[in-house]
Amino acid sequence: LIHFTKRRKKSLTDNSSKFHRKMSSTSLKHRNFVAEPMGDKTVNELAGIGEVMGKRLAAKGFDKAFTVLGQFLILKKHRDLFVEWLKDLAGANNKQATDCYHCLSDWCDEFL
Repeated sequence: LIHFTKRRKKSLTDNSSKFHRKMSSTSLKHRNFVAEPMGDKTVNELAGIGEVMGKRLAAKGFDKAFTVLGQFLILKKHRDLFVEWLKDLAGANNKQATDCYHCLSDWCDEFL
């Protein structure tokens, strides 16, 4: 899910409304993932990754969300590189790969 929002200047009192506006255009799966630390979550818990894609990723050694996060960070959070990597590795379509990218990017914004 790609969403476009107008950027506003940051202010100390604006953090909660920014979070709500950004999160309101995402899936429930995305919101649930970004709402808490990653811990030992499976790859299937990432937005854009369903059962079939999760099995493909697990077969390639990416069975946990943190392993996909590792690749995301290795690629320096670069959207196009990550999307192409996920498409090439697991056969994701553009929407799946982009949803996963946004999920990890938003998680990093919250926890890193």
